[in-house]
Amino acid sequence: MSHITITGKIHPRFNEILTSDALAFVTELHELFSGTRSDLLAHRLVNRTHFSNGRQPTFLKATSHIREDSSWFVAGPGPGLEDRRVEITGPTDPKMTCNAMNSSAKVWLADLEDATSPTWENIIGGQISLFDAIRRQLSFDSGEKIYTITNENAPTIVMRPRGWHMVEKHLLFVDQEDRARPSVAGLVDFGLYFFHNAKELIARGAGPYFYLAKIESHLEAELWNNIFTYAEERLEIPYGTIRATVLIETITAAFEMEEILWELRDHCAGLNAGRWDYIFSIIKNFADSGKRFVTPDRAQITMTVPFMRAYTELLVSTCHKRKAHAIGGMSAFIPNRRDKEVTDRALEAVSTDKAREAADGFDGTWVAHPDLIPIAQAEFDAVLGTKPNQVDRLRDDVNVDRDQLLDIQSIGGDVTDAGLRTNVAVGLLYIESWLRGTGAVAIENLMEDVATAEISRSQIWQWIRYEVVTRERTHITRSLVEQIIFDIINGIERQKNDRFEDAVTIFRQICLDEDHFPTFLTLSAYSQFMVSSALGGSTKSSAPRTADTAVVN
Repeated sequence: MSHITITGKIHPRFNEILTSDALAFVTELHELFSGTRSDLLAHRLVNRTHFSNGRQPTFLKATSHIREDSSWFVAGPGPGLEDRRVEITGPTDPKMTCNAMNSSAKVWLADLEDATSPTWENIIGGQISLFDAIRRQLSFDSGEKIYTITNENAPTIVMRPRGWHMVEKHLLFVDQEDRARPSVAGLVDFGLYFFHNAKELIARGAGPYFYLAKIESHLEAELWNNIFTYAEERLEIPYGTIRATVLIETITAAFEMEEILWELRDHCAGLNAGRWDYIFSIIKNFADSGKRFVTPDRAQITMTVPFMRAYTELLVSTCHKRKAHAIGGMSAFIPNRRDKEVTDRALEAVSTDKAREAADGFDGTWVAHPDLIPIAQAEFDAVLGTKPNQVDRLRDDVNVDRDQLLDIQSIGGDVTDAGLRTNVAVGLLYIESWLRGTGAVAIENLMEDVATAEISRSQIWQWIRYEVVTRERTHITRSLVEQIIFDIINGIERQKNDRFEDAVTIFRQICLDEDHFPTFLTLSAYSQFMVSSALGGSTKSSAPRTADTAVVN
């Protein structure tokens, strides 16, 4: 008989989440849907091979009838999702959960994905935080302050499970033939959260709402829709109660926005412009496609360059055509309460970013820090007024074609010595923090997560592969990057339990093999350094930490 076996250590209260009934539900999800997930991951590799051979993504002929049919619309917002003008994002540790729930944001993206380092403690501990937060019983004692949820108008929770590519090795799925393999992380995250909280959320006037990450095709959206339909029936919840917002953060998904909405139409609230992963996706998918896809310094790839404008304009137009919310992305700038100049610069940058989104027709946006909520809200208030959204604003003026979405050369700009060094520093510092249990990290007054670290490391790989010469006439080579790594590590004040040796190992694996581009930095890093056992044979990852700059004291 199929079942889930727990191999991770059972910490306090883990048994409240990992109940026999909840694990039975997760087992059912694996029996029914893990095979399709594997097939779809294989399809991703096929696509990348096609791109390497010169084929380019395009709008699908086979689904043109869906795009041309103007009669269908998505379900739209569920209770508590009508007004999404400002959403705060962040990990689900107890302290950050309290801070998010006490904020004035309309929505909290409770992130088990890119903002969370996927240690066993973080993943199940995050489920406990969410369980308690939903029931308003969460309390956390930091030793300096006791955190509780005091906000009577707390944000609506939208949980983001891990993407299809990730596995959870602390839970093994054992099939009917007694073959054991790591469980699918997305099914674990969704299954545990939905099983324990769906009915409670509905009773409190909201619902089980999800952000879907790393989607690459409408077939992957169809899989999620099938999971939602089964889960609702299994728990005797009315069909169409679940609401999903899909992050359009891959270049292939950008060509299938309407098809993605169609597949999820009975469970769909909208789409989100996941800008950072979108840039990474382009570098990854066209890694072997020649110099036309080589990108300049990360700081020069702004939301106003032509190919990014085409992507966001198409997203807003597509969403409003189908009565779906269009949610903007996150500026990486964050304030520093100890440095007024840094804070002023961040507030100005975020204000400009959010003003552009609101003017373009977005219905809401993301911020990563509570101090940025009033800045973002002011820009959306100026456009929305008392309206909850601007879904009724059709963007019939938008007409985006394939060439515009793929016009990477329109960025212009240069690769600089400083840009290279910044990428190396961000990669090393982020991976080191990630290994210690922190998934959202402030580095040089920018909020970095997996997506931004992916851009940094993939650009380095790209620049070495295509023998890029910087503006200062420096030839980027593997040996040069090795020297920069050496200089950065030697310039860091080391701590007793830091993880820089491991970070360097991972960094070399994902940046310096010119013949192989690893699809995600998290895959090998997780397998090598984050898998612990109930018997104590654990990795060196420490207890979960929070992102310092996102803390409200």
